[in-house]
Amino acid sequence: MLGNRTTRALLIGGALIALPLAAAAQTSTSGSSTVGTAAVPTSQLTQKYTDLAGSQTNANSLVTGLRTGGSISLSSSGRDGTSSSVTFTPPTGKMGYGNVNISLALTEALLTKQGIDDPTPQQLQTALTSILTLRAQGEGWGQIANSLGFKLGEVLRSPRAAAATSAARTERSERVAERNGRPDKVERPEKVERPDRVERPERPERPERPERPERPERPERPDRPEH
Repeated sequence: MLGNRTTRALLIGGALIALPLAAAAQTSTSGSSTVGTAAVPTSQLTQKYTDLAGSQTNANSLVTGLRTGGSISLSSSGRDGTSSSVTFTPPTGKMGYGNVNISLALTEALLTKQGIDDPTPQQLQTALTSILTLRAQGEGWGQIANSLGFKLGEVLRSPRAAAATSAARTERSERVAERNGRPDKVERPEKVERPDRVERPERPERPERPERPERPERPERPDRPEH
């Protein structure tokens, strides 16, 4: 009898331990990307994208807004004392940590490729929204990365390195296309016009033959006398 009670207690205890583990596993995989990106805590994502966002406050607003589907507020102050701010709501709704990480990595790579290392709130909103709009339309992350000229694996390893690689790849493709392109068609030189044909001088008219003088009439012979 004691053995049965002990066995039952062990089973119940194991079940209680398994429940939070299962819940944690479900939380870590819910909303994760289709490419198997591991879930990243909000604090780590905030720290990772602080440079992109311009401040820790902006980064936290980005991660939280993407994670919950709520509004995102970004602000910055320029060296000349001017300030700018923007507030928007992501079109994708709630996103898992893995999707949040991918969307921000693609945003950073896109801005870097465009030569923007210190984006304004408006530039950051434009780049991020363009990516999220494609996602909301049902495109996969791999498709979105390819459409922007990236390989998703390279972006996740290093957004800035992926942007440099993409730019180099584009430049190389342009050089190859230029080298393989047909040379411009050489225009034929204009046909040299032949000089006008020299007209032959007119042949001088033959002088008219002088009229022969009329032959004088022969005098009539006298009649012979009759014999």
